[in-house]
Amino acid sequence: MPSRFFAFCRMVRIEHSVFALPFAYSGAFLADNDVPSPSVLLALTIAMVGIRSFAMGVNRITDLPFDAKNPRTANRPLVTGEISLRQARIFCAIMAALFVAACAALNSLCLTLSPLPLILAVLYSYSKRFTRFCHFLLGAVIGLAPIAGWLSVSPAYALPPLLLGLAVAFWIAGFDILYAAQDIAFDREQGLFSLPARSGPETAFAIAAFAHCNTVIFLFLAGLACGLSPGWHLCLGVCALIFFREHSLASAASPERLRLAFAMNGPVSLLLLGGTLLGIFWR
Repeated sequence: MPSRFFAFCRMVRIEHSVFALPFAYSGAFLADNDVPSPSVLLALTIAMVGIRSFAMGVNRITDLPFDAKNPRTANRPLVTGEISLRQARIFCAIMAALFVAACAALNSLCLTLSPLPLILAVLYSYSKRFTRFCHFLLGAVIGLAPIAGWLSVSPAYALPPLLLGLAVAFWIAGFDILYAAQDIAFDREQGLFSLPARSGPETAFAIAAFAHCNTVIFLFLAGLACGLSPGWHLCLGVCALIFFREHSLASAASPERLRLAFAMNGPVSLLLLGGTLLGIFWR
């Protein structure tokens, strides 16, 4: 049983939760302008775990024919048989139900909107088959995180969560383009779409850099819209330096440098969650 549990954790890359969950918390803290109630934070956490696990599970299922052929993904649990296709489908159904239940526990608007991220997650899983801009669809899915966090506390339209959502969407798209550069030859051989495979690494890297410039701009605007203190902008400045270093490292000719550039994104969401807390409480 423990080995099966860890196999599911590897299937959904549980460690990559760091990319979305802190932004959901940021949205909730900003909407409350304080610490949200424990019940809201718990339901929000369950919802985020559910939707992310569903999205990753669906992605692994749809990509199984390609993952089985790609040496880089040959050790994924669905490929090795540690998890069967039936088990993966049941897992996705459970995670979807968990997500909807958590949304219902938050408020009626979150429940009403809950089908949207589920649909977008499925659409993204197939998008690499028909558009080179699949990276931006992934960004749109994860960009819902701060909006979800905001709506979990304040179920009404507002500008700050939209700005944060756009920032996250561009951030995710930018580093996913770099990540996809590891598979240029494989994607071309299989007829898959990605910006590095279809437009070449130089063009793709330029678009990724443009995306991360937009991330910095939208984060700056979100800080202004929320009236955050300089603590937010200090953390944003550190993130901008991380982006600069990331793009100076990225090279399609060096898988090691690509992996290092991708790994540099790990601290960004945690850094900005810290910036949110500083922006609210350090006046």
